[in-house]
Amino acid sequence: MLQPRIYLYSGGMSAWIEMAAFVAILTALTPALGGYMADVFTGRPTWAHRVLGPLEALVYRTCRIDPAREMSWTEYLAAVVAFTAISAAALFLLLVTQAALPLNPQHVSNLTPLLALNVAISFATTTNWQAYSGETALGYLAQMAGLAWQNFVAAGVGLAVAIVAIRGFTRSRGTTIGNLWVDLTRSLLYVLLPLSVMGALLFIWQGTPQNFSPYVTATTLEGAHQTITGGPIASQEIIKQLGVNGGGFVGANSASPNENPTPLTDFVQLLAMFLIGAGLTNTFGRLVGDVRQGWTLYAVMLALFVGGFAAVWGAEHAGNPLVHQLAVAGPNLEGKETRFGDTASALSVTVATDTSSGASNVAYDSLMPISVLVALVNMQIGEVIYGGVGSGLYGMILLAILTVFIAGLMVGRTPEYLGKKIERREIVLVVLAALVPAVTILLPASIALIPGLSATGNGGPRGFAEIFYAFTSASANNGSVLAGLGIQTNFYNWATAIVMLAGRFGTLVVVLALAGGLVRKARNTKTIGTLSTTTPLFGILLAGTALIVTALTFIPADALGPIAEALLLRDGRTF
Repeated sequence: MLQPRIYLYSGGMSAWIEMAAFVAILTALTPALGGYMADVFTGRPTWAHRVLGPLEALVYRTCRIDPAREMSWTEYLAAVVAFTAISAAALFLLLVTQAALPLNPQHVSNLTPLLALNVAISFATTTNWQAYSGETALGYLAQMAGLAWQNFVAAGVGLAVAIVAIRGFTRSRGTTIGNLWVDLTRSLLYVLLPLSVMGALLFIWQGTPQNFSPYVTATTLEGAHQTITGGPIASQEIIKQLGVNGGGFVGANSASPNENPTPLTDFVQLLAMFLIGAGLTNTFGRLVGDVRQGWTLYAVMLALFVGGFAAVWGAEHAGNPLVHQLAVAGPNLEGKETRFGDTASALSVTVATDTSSGASNVAYDSLMPISVLVALVNMQIGEVIYGGVGSGLYGMILLAILTVFIAGLMVGRTPEYLGKKIERREIVLVVLAALVPAVTILLPASIALIPGLSATGNGGPRGFAEIFYAFTSASANNGSVLAGLGIQTNFYNWATAIVMLAGRFGTLVVVLALAGGLVRKARNTKTIGTLSTTTPLFGILLAGTALIVTALTFIPADALGPIAEALLLRDGRTF
């Protein structure tokens, strides 16, 4: 069995070099991947078609898919719902029967029906909320045929819907928005599969296990027994990050040396979480006929990402003021991997909550209050800072439509975005999308405050933050959690399952309905009176709109949690 290599990795200058390299490489890869995806989804031949083209044709013949037949937005939505429901049901059956199935060398038992239902919904919505530890609760077949499969198809659905959102602006006076089965097949075959194969091989090279052997029991120098986890980890690890799903093979997730053995794997995992979301901005620009449109969205995402990282790093590097009173100066290293240090850990927290991944190399419950606040805002903003596969782009498009509408009101012009007039129907849909996180976070969090429903590990503002963070994470399909909260209860299994579904489909339905209306509209020619959406001013307006809408909705609740805790911590009070 390949053994993971352990490195000591300080959080000093080398980590700052990693941050700079991360932004540089991501920016360089964005037009390359974006151009490739533009070719894939418009049917233009690529290098991958020479290898995978016959397989695509075979899928169409076997599944009786007519690639020339397109769907209305309601047909597309019905197909998405049906596919998600059937795939989630298959995962549920696998989880409640795994004890009798092969590839279960640890002989783990079946999940309870309620927990299995929660897990099935979680992975079908890319949330990967885990009220269990994978290495002790799941066999290899459930990990591969269940969780890893869902990581692929759920991400593929999100990517397909993002392409539909783009078609809303590229088509004129049409009635159809594409074919889900074609879009999904292309997402899986030409985007997710090749990148996953390359990433898995890299992880195996670096020491991530990929085998079917039982776990190994070792005896330490002190005479204690230690279980070393193995299994098909590398193949699941890459799609976990690339599809920004976040569900770890083991309970420690990316803090585990098996899942994340070296600084290189840590860097690649972080890059994989942003890669497709960033590339889609360039795909968007190419398909609408103006790459500057895509770079504008990319620049806004990058600015929000860098600002969030700076805040998290500043809070963690400054450390706990109570510890400093004892003359022990230094960063907050509680809950962090010393292999990566405080800077790389801050980068991980920011990237994971900017996307729908939630996978991190740090214990979230050990973060300073300001870091918790940034993580919350990253999710409350709709995870449009690169975001989930597909959902990041279409969330940002919704914000761009709202921004041009507000700007149009200020200057007295009929708002347009990419040649399409923004009228009453579009604004109603955008407002409905903005209400989804408000309802799915604030309402269930309020119910959870009823005595007896929540078991928090801390009191005061920190205890409130544990509850509030859980529903923020579930609604944003992120899956991370402040570990002090007891979530293995009937209430949280039911509540988070409902919130995960509403968070995923509440926005997705709006996007498909929006695209269905936009394709019917003529695309107007740009005039001297048209608001430019490629200028730095528009970028500032877009970022400001995102932050203001988020603040108006969530700042009172944020103030009761991490903001109050940060202020009280300076006064010497902990919870």
